[in-house]
Amino acid sequence: MSERRQVLLRVDPAVHDALIRWANDEFRSVNAHVEMLLRQALRDAGRMPKDTAPLPRRGRPRARD
Repeated sequence: MSERRQVLLRVDPAVHDALIRWANDEFRSVNAHVEMLLRQALRDAGRMPKDTAPLPRRGRPRARD
């Protein structure tokens, strides 16, 4: 698995607050939500690299039957 990179992102406080609310509505962290939005934008623009790894599974593992 490739190493994940960290990015410092400066955004307007109102934008950050809106991202927090949106991420909470979708049961994601702000970081996971921003990555999902960036991937969606790259895909829509036809710029998603072919060798992009899938998003890591987050959250609690499913219970076994």
